[in-house]
Amino acid sequence: MIEARGLTKRYGDTLAVDNLSFTVAPGRITGFLGPNGAGKTTTMRLILGLDRPTSGTVTVDGKPFGQLAWPMREVGALLDAKAVHGGRSAYNHLLCVAQTNNLPNRRIGEVLELVGLSEVARKRSKGFSLGMGQRLGIAAALLGDPKILMFDEPVNGLDPEGILWIRNLMKALASEGRTVFVSSHLMSEMENTADHLIVIGRGKLISDCTTSEFIAANSQQSVRVRTPQREELVALASAAGATVRDDAGGALVLLGLTAAQVGDLAFENGIRLHELAAAHASLEQAFMELTASSVEFHAGLPAGAGRESAHAGEVA
Repeated sequence: MIEARGLTKRYGDTLAVDNLSFTVAPGRITGFLGPNGAGKTTTMRLILGLDRPTSGTVTVDGKPFGQLAWPMREVGALLDAKAVHGGRSAYNHLLCVAQTNNLPNRRIGEVLELVGLSEVARKRSKGFSLGMGQRLGIAAALLGDPKILMFDEPVNGLDPEGILWIRNLMKALASEGRTVFVSSHLMSEMENTADHLIVIGRGKLISDCTTSEFIAANSQQSVRVRTPQREELVALASAAGATVRDDAGGALVLLGLTAAQVGDLAFENGIRLHELAAAHASLEQAFMELTASSVEFHAGLPAGAGRESAHAGEVA
């Protein structure tokens, strides 16, 4: 278990982490989300004792990380897959890591097999692809067979097979009762992986709940409808308080009404429906809604770019 209480970190005038309190419980995958600059990596560094908090505390199974007798037997972490000496082979890199924590050499072969790097174990890591580097970093995190795993962007550089592999690996680790804490910007992957979410913005906690609760609380209900009587339905739905948008393939998306309400509205007014379905919001949509005010950097488009798409969702 990881517990943060009033965790705060300043770098000069910059407040990177602001009075953050949360618990990462065992037996589930906890996703750690937030826009760029939200303080996620700083928080993970504070957990691992790589930075000292300005105030507050963070403990791993009741102790600060620095007080753990054999840290890698307690916590395995991947924060930077590039933190490898390029001249060393995958095997020798893991051998050095194992020796610093008095871990048996047999574990090196076991984790290399687990992450799929056995065939390149004796090759220098400087020739590794980004995905292979990620796998090596994950192998190092697993070396001590720890109860707590922390991953920062673990699927970065992995191909679809690799993404599925790490997803299943994290689920298997959590099912064994381990604590799995993972930060990622890939919302679709977090939606498929995380049981619980901790979301921060500008260093502050803004959500701590299950993934399904997060999506339900931070997205507007919508209904997808297809009808040959578009104009009539748009007028009626708008009068009932719905926001109407075009969807791909000629369908309509009605926000603010349930599927039952739309069905009743159509029936009472003699409107034929070819499709009526509740549209389930994605984690990405809910995340963008909640964190819109916490985004530090806003990108734009060249003049004229996206003008057509900007109006594609409007209904006259």
